[in-house]
Amino acid sequence: MGGRRILLINPNSNEATTAMMVVIARSVAADGFDIVGATATRAPGMIVSADALEASAPEVEEIARVNSCECDGIIVSAFGDPGLAGIKAAMKLPAIGIGESAMLEAAEDGRRFGVATTTPLLKAKIDALPDALGLRSLYTGTRVAGGDPHELMHDPARLRAALAAAVETCIAQDEAEAVIIGGGPLGEAARELQPMFTVPVITPIPSAVRRIIRLVSA
Repeated sequence: MGGRRILLINPNSNEATTAMMVVIARSVAADGFDIVGATATRAPGMIVSADALEASAPEVEEIARVNSCECDGIIVSAFGDPGLAGIKAAMKLPAIGIGESAMLEAAEDGRRFGVATTTPLLKAKIDALPDALGLRSLYTGTRVAGGDPHELMHDPARLRAALAAAVETCIAQDEAEAVIIGGGPLGEAARELQPMFTVPVITPIPSAVRRIIRLVSA
């Protein structure tokens, strides 16, 4: 039997971000699995608002439909999981989002979990995810890193420091027992933050890769 192919869809229209996500995804993929990326073209380079997130959903569904015959599973790689519901409704192919995957992993063993992110305008969307997953009782809330999301993305050291402060707040003030770094484009920063804390820092892309591999292998 040949290798399995997982399609990672980046709803942000930034090829460099897609390439970074694919590198992270491949670093945790099991043998026999290949991760290929697809990038949206009609969305902003970085989705920072609820309107932009919702507007990206139809194209995400389109990308999934066009590529469905050439892959064994699909990852929607934006934290609000845009288009995921439509993909699940239209296809039998296993499909997951990085938002739902990260929250399911964070909540394992009944852990209380929070989210640290850079996008204040997406907070309501993030807050809605635990409800949809039946995890509201474990969710300690979302903390937003200080600074403009676009500026932070262009300054990795500042991004890491701002996110670290948000993670610290989740732990110290909200009593989170695990903290998710909420955002696909934050993947590299998320990996760098993991060794800095004693509580688990959950990185959404690896969470999603591990989960889609379990689903495809089932």
